[in-house]
Amino acid sequence: MEEVVNRVLAWVLRAVVLLAGLVVFLSLVTAALLLAAFWGLRMLWARLTGRPVAPWVMGVDPRAAWRATTARSGWGQRRPEPPPSEPPTPPQTGAAGPLMRPLPGTEEVTDVQPRAPRGD
Repeated sequence: MEEVVNRVLAWVLRAVVLLAGLVVFLSLVTAALLLAAFWGLRMLWARLTGRPVAPWVMGVDPRAAWRATTARSGWGQRRPEPPPSEPPTPPQTGAAGPLMRPLPGTEEVTDVQPRAPRGD
């Protein structure tokens, strides 16, 4: 008798889950059909009145978030450079290529011995 009750309960549970899924599916189909009907009426009204049919678009610019972030952080904006106190060093040539200049602030470093770059 217990086995029969378990099977009946399993089938009832399956039926309830199937019906719940069917309700969700039918509600989504109904929403899509209502949206399509509304769009068709809108298009028909635009044709009757002689106006162009404007598409529905999202008013979201995907670049807006990037622009807002970079504007807030100041990244990518050029800051005015202070006038140099000494003339710039001429371009150097070496293993790293032409126009290799020392990094700013390297003349203040005193705990290392400078040496020429290795050519690998």
